[in-house]
Amino acid sequence: MTYTEQKKQASAVVPRLTPVEITLYDHEIYADQKLIARITYDDNDFVTECWVVVVNGEEVLRRHSWQRCFDDISWHYRQGTLPVQEEETPATTTGNEITVQIAAECKQHGLELLDDGIYSNDRKLGSAGCTNSRWWVKRASSEQQKVPCDSAKEAVRSLLMVEALPPSCEQLMDQAFDELTEDEWQRLRSYQPASERRLVAV
Repeated sequence: MTYTEQKKQASAVVPRLTPVEITLYDHEIYADQKLIARITYDDNDFVTECWVVVVNGEEVLRRHSWQRCFDDISWHYRQGTLPVQEEETPATTTGNEITVQIAAECKQHGLELLDDGIYSNDRKLGSAGCTNSRWWVKRASSEQQKVPCDSAKEAVRSLLMVEALPPSCEQLMDQAFDELTEDEWQRLRSYQPASERRLVAV
């Protein structure tokens, strides 16, 4: 049997590996529909081989590039030397990976993800999550029920729309006067505190 025939036979037996990008720094590798490994990035400044192959939550190997990790996964998978991935559920259904996706979107937009929600400059915008493979978002301003959405990206963007609303007059009163815009000054001129409105009504 020639080398070309051997290669064709091997490719017919071993399923094609497919990488799925979860975030820029987190990927899942599938053989057919089965999760076999993950590639993640270690941002430790003292490590030269930053790309890490993880199987069953354990580090299997490290390389200096994502492509080298993928090539090594492919080679070990074909040889039968890659540890067997026990967890076959896509990572998007696990709490850890949900948090990773939300954190990546928050970082991209300069937001802060804390235990109790998503913040912008110490102001809580709301929270986001995924339950039973369905993404949702909940705004802090209304404390209403969870609003369905399609992804972590859409959830964080919908919270950003809340952030885009102009600050309230009470918030403007807390700012330094030299930081206010002309429009904000106009709003403050016509502003009447709630206590004064109640006195007038009586």
